[in-house]
Amino acid sequence: MTEETPGFEEKPDVPSGATPDDAEPKAAPEEGAAPAGDATAQIAGLTAQLDQSRKALDERTADLQRLQAEFQNYRRRVERDRITVKEIAIANLLTELLPVLDDIGRARDHGELVGGFKSVAESLETVAAKMGLQQFGKEGEPFDPTIHEALMHSYAPDVTETTCVAILQPGYRFGERTIRPARVAVAEPQPGAQTVKAEEAEAGDDKESGGPDEG
Repeated sequence: MTEETPGFEEKPDVPSGATPDDAEPKAAPEEGAAPAGDATAQIAGLTAQLDQSRKALDERTADLQRLQAEFQNYRRRVERDRITVKEIAIANLLTELLPVLDDIGRARDHGELVGGFKSVAESLETVAAKMGLQQFGKEGEPFDPTIHEALMHSYAPDVTETTCVAILQPGYRFGERTIRPARVAVAEPQPGAQTVKAEEAEAGDDKESGGPDEG
């Protein structure tokens, strides 16, 4: 029997060239644990992807807003063009009706607008008015070359400016568009009439004030 030396414990054999620490078992790393550096890199990558996604979303949103604005402008332009074309078509139709309306007016002035012709004429005038046709031109109104066409000219002592003294043919407008100017006879102030009137007015003022002072 082999005698054991008291006070000594047996140790496992250690290979030559190895330190005693190598002989001690090491704890195995926990499964699923990632190094701190890898987690930081993953967070940075996700943040970068999120920034890119936000940037792409902002760009797509801006593109959508631009397309919506262009579409709204297109709709307004189409609607404006549609209204313009409609107005031109109505104005052309009303222009073709003007000679008929002139005949109706002359018949009315001569007392010939009677019977069934009167009913038809008034219906036509009502329809034209509903479509937006407006007649203009009155005696005594100031002459305006933008809406009046002077066919006759004279002088009159009782006017202070160029005035329409007779309406030879009424004018017509459709909305803001003048379809036909009013054809009128105009009268201007009599030459020298303004000077005479001014002198008369001054004389009247002198009489009211007692006349000039005597020396």
